[in-house]
Amino acid sequence: MIPADRDAVAVSIVVPVRNEADNVVPLMAEMVSALGTRWAYEIIYVNDGSTDATAERLAAMMKQYPQLRQLKHAASSGQSAAVRSGVRAARGAIVATLDGDGQNNPAFLPDLIAAVEKGDGRVGLAAGQRVGRKDTGFKKLQSRIANGVRNAILRDGTRDTGCGLKAFPREVFLSMPYFDGLHRFLPALVRREGFDIAYVDVIDRPRQSGVSNYGFFDRLWIGIMDLAGVWWLIRRKKSTPVAIEVR
Repeated sequence: MIPADRDAVAVSIVVPVRNEADNVVPLMAEMVSALGTRWAYEIIYVNDGSTDATAERLAAMMKQYPQLRQLKHAASSGQSAAVRSGVRAARGAIVATLDGDGQNNPAFLPDLIAAVEKGDGRVGLAAGQRVGRKDTGFKKLQSRIANGVRNAILRDGTRDTGCGLKAFPREVFLSMPYFDGLHRFLPALVRREGFDIAYVDVIDRPRQSGVSNYGFFDRLWIGIMDLAGVWWLIRRKKSTPVAIEVR
């Protein structure tokens, strides 16, 4: 549903992209089809310093889809930065995210958004959990190891934090301490704030075109440091005291 008044947007879909010119058009059509008329929504593509025709393709689509917005980073700043830029610009109280390479199926967006709505303020994150992954054997292995180590240390109860399909209340996300790599630790940080997490199984798809913009070895050591930092944050969390005004 396209809101007559942009202030009436209920749901914002944030899609970080970098050099995904061949994927933005078909993914946009799939998102519009999946969302239908159930919510007043907007779709925000965050163009993270693309050097191909991504910007031009998005600009052309904006003439066809009035609910589409494009944000641009002058230089690539990474997936977490792109997601944060999109969430900060979002007008909806609920934000959903998915990767821009086409591997995340937009058909699961309604289930994620509905899980947050049904949580009635208790659910701080609806997290997609991939089944039938189409990645290479090495990528599956590295994800299995990373998820196992993370879960053993943080005990976040989540088998898959790397899935881009997520939904959350905008204010909950913006209350999180920001750092590069935040999107991989959302379950632990959301639990830290006392919210529940809803899990939705999603079916993975192979990338249709282009190449992955996120490698393993270039983020390995940063990921280890991030893990240590999140562990420290959780250990330092204290319950908020109830203040009673004295008259």
